[in-house]
Amino acid sequence: MTPQTDSRTNLLALTEREMAAFVSPLGWPSYRASQILRWLYQERARTFAEMSNLSQKEREYLTTSCTIARTSDVQILSSQDGTKKFVLTLADGNQVECVLIPDGNRLTLCLSTQVGCTLDCGFCLTGTLGLQRNLRVHEIIDQILLAQDQLGTGERVTNLVFMGMGEPLANLDAVADAVTRLTNKTWGLGFSGRRITISTAGLASRIKDVAPLKVNLAISLNATTDALRHQLMPAANQLHSLDALLAACRAYPVAERERLTFEYVLLADVNDRAEDATRLIKLLRGLRCKVNLIAFNPFPGNPYRRPSDAAIDTFQNTLRRGHVDVYLRRSRGRDVLGACGQLGRTEANSQIALTQIQTRC
Repeated sequence: MTPQTDSRTNLLALTEREMAAFVSPLGWPSYRASQILRWLYQERARTFAEMSNLSQKEREYLTTSCTIARTSDVQILSSQDGTKKFVLTLADGNQVECVLIPDGNRLTLCLSTQVGCTLDCGFCLTGTLGLQRNLRVHEIIDQILLAQDQLGTGERVTNLVFMGMGEPLANLDAVADAVTRLTNKTWGLGFSGRRITISTAGLASRIKDVAPLKVNLAISLNATTDALRHQLMPAANQLHSLDALLAACRAYPVAERERLTFEYVLLADVNDRAEDATRLIKLLRGLRCKVNLIAFNPFPGNPYRRPSDAAIDTFQNTLRRGHVDVYLRRSRGRDVLGACGQLGRTEANSQIALTQIQTRC
């Protein structure tokens, strides 16, 4: 697909300061900037005709000179457990996925930050794609706006996790900009930082840069020795050893009453043994943290296996006896390749029923 060029200004790409700078030379009142931003984020406007508190002349100018770069080509894959995976086709023809996960009173949206991934973790389908490019901030934001478009009356996204396709810390400038817009209460989406989590596969040198965002931090660990981590996560471990990663975690300023989260994908007969659990207890000693265990979610062509329920219980109980606060994260959306580690190649399962929606800007 040949990308279409459009010389018009994409208003969804502008920061608050850039929006003010856009409005000022036009001679419009300064409050027009906030009004336009509210239409884009809080009202999720796709056309300038919807912006009813702007004059007709102003709306006509925006229609001629500007665009709202919302994705118009989306596939929705619905899981039997209520999870929905959205496959967005971007302006350049690349595709990216995000997942809406219901869980009791929580409705969590798992966001992507890259097309493909810069890393090559062996248990993750996204890693087999390689990195195509970073997502731009408006492409990250559009995932949230799209999910909200699909909600019913009374429903709302309660939590956001940057755990989809890509390594968030490898695209941290765009992620930080997105967090600013997501947490803005005047014209943005008004999320609390405590409801947002950024996950990293271990880019230790950038972990400190997450702290000013005042969101939760999750670290994908998955191994208790450098040798095994290099086998499972070669690119990440080559960049930063296990010792360097844990040193960065110990130096991280965890807010009072907050904790770091360590994610640990359990692979049958690889990292789920008693000695792995014992080493994990020692590695995390003294850290204010919790551990989320994730049983491996298989995908076509991958050699790893999901552990038995008995093996998972044994591993979890060993950590508990070692005074580690540990939880088993239930996998959702596995039947539509929407679970952890399964994002990236929708065509890998040709039996999935696709519902395609077309929206026009």
